[in-house]
Amino acid sequence: MINDTSPARRELELLRGPDDLLKDFDRAVTVFNEFVHGYRALHDLGATVTVFGSARFGESHHYYKLARRLGAALADAGFTVMTGGGPGVMEAANRGAREAGGRSVGCNIRLPQEQQPNAYLDRVLTFDYFFVRKVMLVKYSSGFVFLPGGFGTLDELFETLTLIQTGKLQAFPCVALGRAFWRPLLDVALERLYEAGTISPGEVEMQLADSAEEAVELLAASCGPVLPLDVGEGA
Repeated sequence: MINDTSPARRELELLRGPDDLLKDFDRAVTVFNEFVHGYRALHDLGATVTVFGSARFGESHHYYKLARRLGAALADAGFTVMTGGGPGVMEAANRGAREAGGRSVGCNIRLPQEQQPNAYLDRVLTFDYFFVRKVMLVKYSSGFVFLPGGFGTLDELFETLTLIQTGKLQAFPCVALGRAFWRPLLDVALERLYEAGTISPGEVEMQLADSAEEAVELLAASCGPVLPLDVGEGA
């Protein structure tokens, strides 16, 4: 049961339809404050790569290990590693970055079944609203890596590609890590969309990789050289 004051209850009320204007104004102020909090906390990250993926993989899982190697490789290349701040792939990427001496950042979300920030974050923000959190994950990134995940990861993938296709976001590199997982899904989706004429070839580019090193090479080739970052700054 969701209590009447929980963040989940507030988001349910926001999306349920027309409401009292004063209540909507109060919610707008809350949303504004979340944006300001995010802007103030994340403006100094330097070149950053956001890693998306499932919260459900434990540390013995192949994709957890892959994300951990990715976090370390990104840190070694000079990138700040940012995730949704939770467990699974997010924890693994943050953990790899921390272990390699890089900067590790998480944008966590409050859920009815509380998602606790993982233990490998130098800086963590917690948001009530998914859409504010997604703005922060995209706004402060120079590139994106998508590991296998569920509906949330697919939502983040397709929203990012939509923003690039419509010119709302500069065409930053997008790498799908885990070819065996992503290739069938992307082939079917793109084939259907091309056949229907709803997208055109070349509007968006999704690169596939199987190793952390390959993913970082693709990102570095698009982002250019990354200056070393003092992880003590602004932490």
